[in-house]
Amino acid sequence: MTVTSPTLKSYLECFGEFEAGVAGRDPRWLRELRREAFARFCELGFPTTHDEDWRFTDVSAIAKTTFRLTRDGRYNVSPLQLKPWRVDGAGCQLVFLNGRIAPELSVLGTLPENVKVAGLTDAIRGDSSSVEKHLGRHLDVRRDSFSALNTAFVEDGAYVHVPRGVVVEEPICLLFVSIPGASPVMNHPRNLILMDEDSQATLVEEYVTFGEGSVFCNAATEIVAGDHTVLSHYRIEREQADTFNISTLSIHQGRSANVASHSVLLCGALVRNNVHPVLAGEGGECLINGLFLGSDNQHIDNYMLVEHASPHCSSRQFYNGILDDHAHGVFHGRIIVHKDAQKTDAKQTNRNLLLSDDAQIDTKPQLEIHADDVKCTHGATIGQIDEDALFYLRSRGVDEASARNMLIRAFAGECLERMKEGPARRHVEALVNCYVRQIAKTVGDSDSEGESG
Repeated sequence: MTVTSPTLKSYLECFGEFEAGVAGRDPRWLRELRREAFARFCELGFPTTHDEDWRFTDVSAIAKTTFRLTRDGRYNVSPLQLKPWRVDGAGCQLVFLNGRIAPELSVLGTLPENVKVAGLTDAIRGDSSSVEKHLGRHLDVRRDSFSALNTAFVEDGAYVHVPRGVVVEEPICLLFVSIPGASPVMNHPRNLILMDEDSQATLVEEYVTFGEGSVFCNAATEIVAGDHTVLSHYRIEREQADTFNISTLSIHQGRSANVASHSVLLCGALVRNNVHPVLAGEGGECLINGLFLGSDNQHIDNYMLVEHASPHCSSRQFYNGILDDHAHGVFHGRIIVHKDAQKTDAKQTNRNLLLSDDAQIDTKPQLEIHADDVKCTHGATIGQIDEDALFYLRSRGVDEASARNMLIRAFAGECLERMKEGPARRHVEALVNCYVRQIAKTVGDSDSEGESG
């Protein structure tokens, strides 16, 4: 489809204002990249439920809303306000306000020599050769309109470069804060993560909202994992209930690269989580691990596309969903094994726990195999809290809310156990335990009201 006229006019105006605002600052290749991406966005338009990859997710609320970029950069955010959002034990934390780096709020810490962590704008202006080589090379702007839209407005975000053989022990943390305005606002953070061969690191991306109001956050991250690298990537989404969050993670893995992607989705009106690893080098390993918790009328969509392009690679997908009230969850996992990817070992599992009769999950595991010597499996389950286990705990003197909390935590804990021990995992565990306690108490209260009625 093409963008509808009112929406197209709004984005044409925004793009014109954006180009005028950055005129004369950026290199020619970046300007051309933006224009090509915006032209492609205009061709594609926003997806509809007639598109197979968006079959279960209606984005008309985004398409019909007139979002504007914020350009002044003046926000009333203090370091004290950010204290609850810091990750204990982090090596550094960059803070971004509506997609732009806030140096005065960022904590650089101490990183190994030659490791570069900076804003993408600064990286482009400093030495754009490495950015030009990789930016936009792995994101699918031809097929994905949100990736095209992000690339059209690419300006700032995080740039991380870990040189050959360097091991970064403490997590590199990126905090993206969306700040609503008097009218609906949008931001398009773009992150470029370059891991040279034999390097190791942990990266945490966290998305939050300060204040109430309609926000559209359309983020994209490109990771280039060189030969024999080891990377743990965390994406945490816990924005306000009136925020639209679309996030795309594109991973290009070299020979024997080992990448783990952990997604934890906790809030937001509509959340779409795209993860697209390409195992381009022989012997690569990829773990895609996720947990999503939905309540009220939230809609959380997870789209996984794993491409096995070389032989002797393995991938594992494990996603658990916990849904309450009228929440709607989606899991669409697709594995493509290309013709030359012999000896592929791929597994895909989606498990879902529904805490309400009104909660809904659509799950679609999918295999597309073009090689003949592979081992691929997939499966999905949907269930409710085991009443026998709940009765057992209550018969041992555990109150109902605590019993439900224990059972839900055990279900969520399956995903937490796959995370490497350290500050990032402890940070995620604390967040998940807090959300699980709230859900368990709410479920228990609603059941009690139903019984008394």
